[in-house]
Amino acid sequence: MSRPPSYDRETALEKAVGLFWHKGYHGSSMKQVEQALDMRPGSIYAAFGSKDELFSEALARYTKEAGEDLASHMAGYASVIEGLQSFLQKIARDCSASEQAPARACMIVKTLLEANNTHGALYAQANRVLSAIEDAFTALLEKAQRQGELTPRTDCRRLARLLQGQLMGLRSMAERNLSATELEQLGQDMSAVLERYRAEN
Repeated sequence: MSRPPSYDRETALEKAVGLFWHKGYHGSSMKQVEQALDMRPGSIYAAFGSKDELFSEALARYTKEAGEDLASHMAGYASVIEGLQSFLQKIARDCSASEQAPARACMIVKTLLEANNTHGALYAQANRVLSAIEDAFTALLEKAQRQGELTPRTDCRRLARLLQGQLMGLRSMAERNLSATELEQLGQDMSAVLERYRAEN
């Protein structure tokens, strides 16, 4: 009878997310992976198959948590536009929080840039995730349009892509070590863009 694994898979994945988010794929050696997960090489390979597969699972975990964060945030707003504006400002505040330093750079975007010419499967996964995020923003904006918050002429897909581009830019700007005030101002300026698309009441 086989023995149950002596590790908790969810805890191991959470630790892997923290490591890869902070250092990226290439910046994380297998020795660092072993130390972060507190697992021996054989156990890691038996549990996850390879470093690539572990990274892929960690990226999926990160993506799931990010999606849940957006959904949870939006659930607190009757107005989609106000919810999105608040979400943009929240991301800006998170980027400025020293205890959340890894949050400055999105793990998905880091993977897209890092794996472009080296790991086709991881690059494709990151690209699919970004497309899904764009879809989520588009769905929210279409809901806002149905609720009369956005003008009928608003191209929701195009606006969703703009929002995603702004978030990617914000996280990159945070790597410049801008002050909390400067980052919060960026978040406010980004959220103000949505006012241009509001329907007149």
